[in-house]
Amino acid sequence: MSKGEKTRERLLEIAESSVLQKGFSNTSIDEIIAAADITKSGFFYHFRDKTELAKALILRYIANDDAVLDSIFVRARELSEDPLHAFLIGLKMFAEMMGAMEEAHPGCMVATVAYHDKQFNDEVRRLNAEGVMSWRARFHDILLEIAEAYPPKVDVDLEDLADMLSGIVEGGIILSRVLDDPKLLSRQIVLFRIQVKMMFLGV
Repeated sequence: MSKGEKTRERLLEIAESSVLQKGFSNTSIDEIIAAADITKSGFFYHFRDKTELAKALILRYIANDDAVLDSIFVRARELSEDPLHAFLIGLKMFAEMMGAMEEAHPGCMVATVAYHDKQFNDEVRRLNAEGVMSWRARFHDILLEIAEAYPPKVDVDLEDLADMLSGIVEGGIILSRVLDDPKLLSRQIVLFRIQVKMMFLGV
């Protein structure tokens, strides 16, 4: 990674931390510059304006999310040829990863944009929606494969079930922060895992 790339990444790290803590409108370019210890021209070399920064934050967050989910669910599929068992393994790994966090999850950039969407332009909102849809598509594909091998024991819309995992994760992040309970999100994922097992196996 070049010096310029390291500087850009540092700016994004600082900005993400601030935005997740206090929102986009309350995060100033000046404070990011001060924390990164660079000049204002140095900041604008990497980001034309605050909107360009928001776009970069969303793209970075989604890419990191995808990398984390790939590392879990692709690995789980390698551990089992059975789609349901692989998904259950992946959910267990996901819960364990969240449970290993010493502090409550810092928050979700996608949710932050959704909560304050009037602060962002159409392109940022579109990228945000695409991030949400990528989660739906990922888990819907997995659930379709599972349903072919294990017809659901109850009438369930698999797209809604895929969205449910997103809802549990987002809601779990909020609850864990509000209640200062870092393990809460992990427990919610475990409960989703139990529900999936019951839906497809009946046990």
